[in-house]
Amino acid sequence: MAFDTIIPDTRVLAIASHVVHGYVGNKMATFVMQSLGCDVSAINTVHYSNHTAYKQVKGTKTSAAQILELYEGLRQSNLTNFDVLLTGYMPSAEAVQAIGTIGRDIKFNAGTKPGSFFWVLDPVMGDNGKLYIPEDEVPEYKALLREADLILPNQFEAELLSDTPITDLKSLAAAIQVLHTTYQIPHVIITSLRLTPDNQTLPSRPVSKAGTGTHTPSDSQQHLDAATSHPSAWPTKPSEAPNTPEIDLKDIETLTIIGSTATSDHKPRLFRIDTPQLPLFFSGTGDMFAALTIPRLIEAVHAASTPDLDLHAKTSWRSPDNVAAEDLPLAKACQKVLASMQAILTKTTETCDGKMAVYDARAEKDGRGEGGEAEEEKGRKRHLALMNASEVTVPRYVRELLDPPDLERFRPRAVKDGDSGKKISL
Repeated sequence: MAFDTIIPDTRVLAIASHVVHGYVGNKMATFVMQSLGCDVSAINTVHYSNHTAYKQVKGTKTSAAQILELYEGLRQSNLTNFDVLLTGYMPSAEAVQAIGTIGRDIKFNAGTKPGSFFWVLDPVMGDNGKLYIPEDEVPEYKALLREADLILPNQFEAELLSDTPITDLKSLAAAIQVLHTTYQIPHVIITSLRLTPDNQTLPSRPVSKAGTGTHTPSDSQQHLDAATSHPSAWPTKPSEAPNTPEIDLKDIETLTIIGSTATSDHKPRLFRIDTPQLPLFFSGTGDMFAALTIPRLIEAVHAASTPDLDLHAKTSWRSPDNVAAEDLPLAKACQKVLASMQAILTKTTETCDGKMAVYDARAEKDGRGEGGEAEEEKGRKRHLALMNASEVTVPRYVRELLDPPDLERFRPRAVKDGDSGKKISL
């Protein structure tokens, strides 16, 4: 069946960051969704020259008032009949409140018809035990959770939102249970997990202030602005935590996503997909994941519908309780998403290696002087070259977006409890 007959007309409002150079935030998400047939309108929460991993950036942040003003401009011209809302990085607590106002308005305009509006919330807050947003944004994100149909936290963000430390698959399942039950979120995907062979997770929960339970930002937090780099793009190292066994990162060769669509009584249906870990830092991968998930989920929901069950017309596109975890439309969507991403990132790695080999050969030939300052400048320039060479230039990989290769390699499977072969029970 042709692709354009699978994806119906879909209008998406994407509210996230923007860069002039590179592909992260809305720059990534808009192209990806348009390539798969979505009509995308974008409101940018920052306007930066490049993503922040370059360690130098120029630009401005968008205020909550400006975000609402842009939306009001759409509303007054009757242009807010969106089918999907995708929200990413927000620069302030007020901006998070603003997207809540926008999301509720779109949902109200969609009327009472089930399935007519779907909100994908990417709660970009931090990673590796550190927040890179103002601390007052966290409760604002929690206040939005009941509004969302699908959330895409990483491990650290899932811990913050569920107030549940994640150390292994069982505690991860408990965190997802909290999100399903307490906040009644229909769909959850926890991204970029690093699991040991015995299914332990790298620790990411920060040490709390004594007696408060609140997050203590690191002194280096100012250098971890996530405005244009999703948490999954940052290198992960185990945080220091008491009574935590040391984990050898060399034992971890894959990245894992674990997803769930809740049953009617809010029980999780957990599936996992493992992907090979590539030896390169990427920015914008979380934005690509979120953007690909929207059309692929729509595709899977329509494929799962029957004459007796129009799943797209069900609230939050939630599958009947008898659908197994590995057969969920969300799982089928993730399979195609990760197959596309692995192909694109593998080719990006190969291209980057070639560009950096040329750069290093030229730098060696030209020479950079001697002494500490010269070495520091040499390192700075090489870092800038590496960030540019590792940009995920998605317009060059439209084929991989449309026709993900090696699908069987990314087949979802139900999450099991250790080596017992039994599904995790809570």
